[in-house]
Amino acid sequence: MTPGRRSGGRLVRPYVVTEGRSHPSRNTLDLVTLLIAADGPRLTGLSPEKRRLVELCLPGALSVAEVAGHLTLPVSVTKVLVADLMDSGHLVTRAPIPAARPTDTRVLQEVLDGLRGRL
Repeated sequence: MTPGRRSGGRLVRPYVVTEGRSHPSRNTLDLVTLLIAADGPRLTGLSPEKRRLVELCLPGALSVAEVAGHLTLPVSVTKVLVADLMDSGHLVTRAPIPAARPTDTRVLQEVLDGLRGRL
């Protein structure tokens, strides 16, 4: 487990960052879940890690994996922080766009035949 760094260069153990918790309050987070900062709540009173996490998501959406990389924290620790910020209304999550289902080749062949007939 990689320890995190707070401003000033001090090492902080992951269990300190998560206040001793090892599991998020929500089990809906995946590595590719998109995080978006909410407009309403103020950042006052947040830990430095939580504040940085929200600030990272202010310009646009980032995935859980990207945020973990920027914060140099393990993904499990990041998920706990994200769940806390979701509970407090600081973050909104969005499921990634699902992969498209394979298209029926018969339909594609009919489209191709129709295009060839027009040429």
